[in-house]
Amino acid sequence: MEQFDAIVVGAGFSGLYMLHKLREQGMSARVYEAGDNVGGVWYWNRYPGAKCDVESIYYNYTFSDALYKEWTWTTRYPDQPSILRYLNHVADRFDLRRDIQFRTRVTAAHYDEKTRAWQVKTDDGKTVAARYFISGVGCLSAANRPDIKGLDSFRGEVFHTGTWPHRPVDFTGKRVGVIGTGSSGIQAIPVIAAQADQLYVFQRTPQYSTPAADRPYDAEHMREVKENLGEIRTRIRDSWSGVPRSPIAMDRSALAEPPVQRRQTYEAAWQHGGWIHSSYNDLITDAQANETVAQFVRDKIRSIVKDPQVADKLTPDYLFGTKRPVIDTNYFQTYNRDNVTLVDIRQDPITEITPDGVRTAGTEYALDALVLATGYDAITGPLFRIDIRGKDGMSLQDKWAGGKEIHTYLGLANAGFPNFFTITGPQSPSVLSNMVCSIEQHVEWIADCLCHLRDEGLDTIEATVAAEQTWSRHCAEVAHTTLFPRGESWYTGANIPGKTMPFPIYVAGVNVYRGICDKVAANGYEGFALTRSGTAR
Repeated sequence: MEQFDAIVVGAGFSGLYMLHKLREQGMSARVYEAGDNVGGVWYWNRYPGAKCDVESIYYNYTFSDALYKEWTWTTRYPDQPSILRYLNHVADRFDLRRDIQFRTRVTAAHYDEKTRAWQVKTDDGKTVAARYFISGVGCLSAANRPDIKGLDSFRGEVFHTGTWPHRPVDFTGKRVGVIGTGSSGIQAIPVIAAQADQLYVFQRTPQYSTPAADRPYDAEHMREVKENLGEIRTRIRDSWSGVPRSPIAMDRSALAEPPVQRRQTYEAAWQHGGWIHSSYNDLITDAQANETVAQFVRDKIRSIVKDPQVADKLTPDYLFGTKRPVIDTNYFQTYNRDNVTLVDIRQDPITEITPDGVRTAGTEYALDALVLATGYDAITGPLFRIDIRGKDGMSLQDKWAGGKEIHTYLGLANAGFPNFFTITGPQSPSVLSNMVCSIEQHVEWIADCLCHLRDEGLDTIEATVAAEQTWSRHCAEVAHTTLFPRGESWYTGANIPGKTMPFPIYVAGVNVYRGICDKVAANGYEGFALTRSGTAR
């Protein structure tokens, strides 16, 4: 049986950097990746219009000055092909592919208490052993294929935005249905509408979405950015979300300004593009303040969409930002096209997919192609697709009661699972942050921890139950100072039938979180049990 210091799952941003850091520390490692190449979620998400909602100059590694300065982004928001090219460049630059096994899924990882090693099984029938087992599967890598009656009977082509074909897909002249209006649907719908003969959008929940205002970067701007990486790195790490803001009124309450001035603030943010929710400091903590931005966006939707009935269907009525905020390019304008029809499936629910299209309670829509923009089994889903078992054979899924009772320490480790680390795991800032910023912080913390264990001659590190309980309570307390837990979203599994979980994200900010993690390490890995040859300390 092959043995390694560490096994890493996934060759996206997390896995690539983790591999690089392990090598730097002189440790042997293997990365397993289900895809044919590097990229992680950006390898699979090739749907029309796929883009990141973090500005490109922040959505990349900052650990290497040379890497940062040799790569040039061309637009404010990076699209999927650009991100994939970037990650391939990283893999080539640091010669990472020789330690990555592609086209291989990890199916199980069981901790052997006698050998103090993880036995990792793959879908090619092999088992390898490693002292450390590290998950880089990400939060949004388990595509949610909806269980709709008759889906397999459809005679046309079926696509999922999370597992898009690696070939061009042309919808010219076709009747296309898109089910879902989350971020991927909102990005894909305008592009598909420009090609299709007829597009039917099946919407369950309307979304707040604001303009991205994407634009090319000029050479002078990129030169200045590259010359100021140190400052940018500091601003990223000191920010709440891992994205430096240039807010118009972020230092005060929305309720502190007169309505006319507040509306001017929102209008300026709308025209600038990007995250309008950064305009004031209480939009996600005060429901009254939240209503001011929610009403502004509702008014914008009604001013853009010409048909009042369609505009009403597109107008949300819940708290702004409690579902994943979305930024778009001409999303609402798309509903002014003659070839686009919005179907409100809350009022007219889908009853089945037929061989020829989609049947709702009131109508049947003939289709040539169907796009499932139904998102992901998020945060816990990717982990639960691996049979992960710690001490006494306890599965991670059972420990978390299928996601209903999540308990972690720092979102990094779990009691009962020695030497197991989850990069951007539940109860870390994860999906409410710039993921690359959070990934770098987690990878560097894990790498430093493994060096400490090696230098001190320690065999295992395991979160204590007490530390785990304290951290989970703290996460819940912080979350409930905000409006986030009041939303029904994929954050809490609301998009997956039967799935419910407590709000699984640490919302105090990446800056606060980094300080907590650093303090834990500085205090001798406080909250962890460390063992050496059977002796705990």
